[in-house]
Amino acid sequence: MFNTKEKNERALGTKLFLKAHRCNSSKCVMTKRPHRPGLHGKDRHSSSEYGQQLNEKQKLRLSYGLREAYMRKIFANAAKNPGVTNNLIIQFLERRLDNAVFRLGLAPSRSVGRQLVSHGHILVNNAKVKAPSYLVKTKDKINIRSQSKDMALFKDLPERLKKYETPVWLRIDKDKLEGEVVSLPNDSETLFDINKVVDYYSK
Repeated sequence: MFNTKEKNERALGTKLFLKAHRCNSSKCVMTKRPHRPGLHGKDRHSSSEYGQQLNEKQKLRLSYGLREAYMRKIFANAAKNPGVTNNLIIQFLERRLDNAVFRLGLAPSRSVGRQLVSHGHILVNNAKVKAPSYLVKTKDKINIRSQSKDMALFKDLPERLKKYETPVWLRIDKDKLEGEVVSLPNDSETLFDINKVVDYYSK
């Protein structure tokens, strides 16, 4: 039985780290089978402008684990607000609580971060927040609920965090396992070509 997440990565031709630790191991499907799935996968590519925009949009959407309708909603909100659309899109995506938990190193992937939030294991300013789409703000404190720290997932967390560096808009106390939002993220802190995504949704 094929793994949908890994098949999506092969189709887009890039690692999106959807499978937590697996993407950093020799078991990663992009290491074993780097070409696209299908009979003619090694020959398929899209060089058209639209194809590149679509490819970049799909990378962004799948990386954050979002539905197409939600992505369109994010673009619509960013487009009608003052400011640079690119930055606003990244802020909407990066400020999601499930992503912030992942970026702080408290979860090995965004999907695991989403589960931790929805199951009530994460606190924001000492209050339980169970909505993965909750948008964190500057000065927000994010930490693991004390009753949840004995979970198997967190047993080696202090050791994992020793070598982990957060993005510049976040800070984590590696002893207390408490994170803080120190600024808003911007589009220079992403590996995606947001211009192509904006062009795709602007059509």
